[in-house]
Amino acid sequence: MDSTSFISAIVLLVLVTDPLGNIPVFVGILRQVDPARRQRIIVREVLFAFGILVFFALFGQRVLKVMHLTDTALGIAGGVILFLIALKMVFPQPGGRVDPPVHGEPFLVPLAVPFIAGPSAIATVLLLVSRDPHRLWEWLGALSVAMAVSAVVLGFAEKIADFLGEQVTLAFERLMGLILTAIAIEMLLAGIQKFVLQIRMA
Repeated sequence: MDSTSFISAIVLLVLVTDPLGNIPVFVGILRQVDPARRQRIIVREVLFAFGILVFFALFGQRVLKVMHLTDTALGIAGGVILFLIALKMVFPQPGGRVDPPVHGEPFLVPLAVPFIAGPSAIATVLLLVSRDPHRLWEWLGALSVAMAVSAVVLGFAEKIADFLGEQVTLAFERLMGLILTAIAIEMLLAGIQKFVLQIRMA
């Protein structure tokens, strides 16, 4: 994570926002919405999520300073959160994701938050910026690309679900979970290594 490239950041952000894994949720929640409005809702919710993540990218460091949180603690916490999210992707619950009860048209919750801009996505954005703050615009660019990918995938959610089928979609999500597990372990080890070095230098 110390030398994360632009492409690696895009891949990581796509994995943590998990558009493919969100397909069943979006299809289920938007089923009760007028088909003519579904695309607008998806674009709106993705923009909401994008705005939230941009906020944490721009002002997250100030929040961390106010709360007296270090980059080391953020790295370890981010690794743990990503690892837990990855485990759920690799070993989903027997009943799959349960659609939260939503009456009427969804607004901000639960589609934008927490399904797109969830804790893992927020922690990842904070970690990228805290590690290389001078590359802020690069991270914002990677975030923009990742949100565009989410918008496209979720915009075609029903067609993708029909084409791939539940089993293939589940297999893809498990594969992404496996990749995310490796990234989470790498982040966790980097955080622990930095913590050990700080102890030795103290």
